[in-house]
Amino acid sequence: MRLIGIDPGTGILGFGVIEASGTKIKLITAGVIRTPAHTPLDERLEEIFDGLTEIINETNPDVMSIEKLFFARNVTTAMSVSHARGVAMLTGRKAKLPIFEYTPMQIKQTLTGYGKADKKQMQEMVRLQLGLKEVPKPDDAADALATAITHYMMKQ
Repeated sequence: MRLIGIDPGTGILGFGVIEASGTKIKLITAGVIRTPAHTPLDERLEEIFDGLTEIINETNPDVMSIEKLFFARNVTTAMSVSHARGVAMLTGRKAKLPIFEYTPMQIKQTLTGYGKADKKQMQEMVRLQLGLKEVPKPDDAADALATAITHYMMKQ
């Protein structure tokens, strides 16, 4: 099974594609889609759509896993990220991918066994699950990979 994980963001959207079978999980690709800060929102969302469409076409995932949003304080950031999340979900839908959503706590619990794990613990577990020498960079790509790994582990 090939999975694409998404860590939504308007300025930086993380993506990670893995191939998983049995207990073996392999990294296919990971990275970020960056949009310029002072660009109008509609242009940024179009860049996200175009970039993600290209990644999906190149990697042929079977499923999309995306992080659910949880913001306790910053409503402006939540609104901006929710736009990017919606575009990512639409991109997956247009590619006919089943889409699954996981909260940050579900992702942390699945990967580390502790729902309040810190970023370093999460990144280390992603590194270990994928058998990598180093933690994937940038953080947004590692978070996206964690989302993809979570879906695979939850569906086994």
